[in-house]
Amino acid sequence: MPTKRLPPKANVDQLKRQAKDLLRGVRRAEPAALQRLREFHPECAGLADPVIAARLFTLHDVQWALAREYGYGSWRRLREVVVEGARGASAALTHNERIDDPVFRRALDLLDAGDAEGLRVYLKSHPRVVHQEVRFEGDTYFTDPTLLEFIAENPIRQGHLPENVVDVARVILGAGAAKNQVALDETLMLIASGRLVREAGSQRPLIELLCRHGATAEAALHGAVAHQEWDAAEALLAQGARLDLPTAAALGRQADVAHLLPGTEGERQLALALAANAGRAAVVREVLAAGADPNRFNPPGAHSHCTALHSAAWAGHLDTVRVLIESGARSDIGDIHHRATALDWARHAGHGEVAAYLERLSG
Repeated sequence: MPTKRLPPKANVDQLKRQAKDLLRGVRRAEPAALQRLREFHPECAGLADPVIAARLFTLHDVQWALAREYGYGSWRRLREVVVEGARGASAALTHNERIDDPVFRRALDLLDAGDAEGLRVYLKSHPRVVHQEVRFEGDTYFTDPTLLEFIAENPIRQGHLPENVVDVARVILGAGAAKNQVALDETLMLIASGRLVREAGSQRPLIELLCRHGATAEAALHGAVAHQEWDAAEALLAQGARLDLPTAAALGRQADVAHLLPGTEGERQLALALAANAGRAAVVREVLAAGADPNRFNPPGAHSHCTALHSAAWAGHLDTVRVLIESGARSDIGDIHHRATALDWARHAGHGEVAAYLERLSG
């Protein structure tokens, strides 16, 4: 999920105005406002725009959604952070420095140093650490990780992984982490969608290790293809993950896409988002012909602050941009964060051919 960052000098009056603006957008059934509720109000997850628009939301509802969009659990907590000015101090600290518990910090230091034997001994003396969660506010993922989840280096904390990270992972799993299914699956997702762990050559070995210990291969599949971690996706499929429509679309497997269509509405929209992001023009055409909406914002987990056209334009996939436009995609829709159009995105990314094509449409 994308995180909306608090400005350096945020104040409560600004937040109140933002909440009122969001409520007005919801009551006007503005697609961007409805998308924000779909992603950040738990009761709206997976609902279509007309269903969300038909509900009678209060200011309290949108305040809660806005707080979650900023990475806080409640409006009250968001207000406290802004009033106390605590966010600014916390934002300057690394993830490690934000951990208050010295016992957990010591375990994490051993993990980061690649001291597998030292960590094994330490966890025997402090067995609770492997089951403990730490809390990071102001983010919308990696918000309550256990020790195991730090092996993915996703988000990037140190900028590198220990060379023996697979051995370190074995130590943590052997100390009891394998009993926590949620942590197993979350760690697998972080590894499968992480750039640094791939660059370190540890992505596939860690995927195989976690799956042997019971991680659910399918749970990480969409995260892998959304971040174009193709080798990770193939590794997950080899570990038994089911090939579904969105994954087949992202991988450009046209025969599988044809077999799996039409799928559900949600599957078609996710397939469209992932295929457009990867530049699978032929697949995009098939999914659109099967009923996907080219003007919906992408589903959560697939760059949900923008449309498929934004994604294709940002990546410079001219053929895919053409297919989307020819199938009715609107080029005047702004993204949620900056209200920038696909043309703005193409220009910012330096894709001259895509920008020139979109300019001709608006000329």
